[in-house]
Amino acid sequence: MDDVTGTGGNWSGDGLDSEIDCALWVPGVDYITGWREARAVTERLNAALRSAGFELSELRAVAASGADGCGVVRLAGRPGAMDRLAGLLKSASDGGRVL
Repeated sequence: MDDVTGTGGNWSGDGLDSEIDCALWVPGVDYITGWREARAVTERLNAALRSAGFELSELRAVAASGADGCGVVRLAGRPGAMDRLAGLLKSASDGGRVL
């Protein structure tokens, strides 16, 4: 299976992961547990995005940890890919009708 974690691969230099978190890490906060939970979700979400025809270089989920240590999943992508995803989600919410 291809790497769908959002943490590596030949698309890692495409700029989608360039956001730097502004929060300081606090001693004693367990950031790893939250990140691991988020990473498991990103693997499933990225696999679903690939199945829907998206390339991870244009749209992908990225795992992170919040300031309090909770897992966070960010969706990062190019505007065109995000627009396509919005159309797919809208179509699914309308009962699968393609608009």
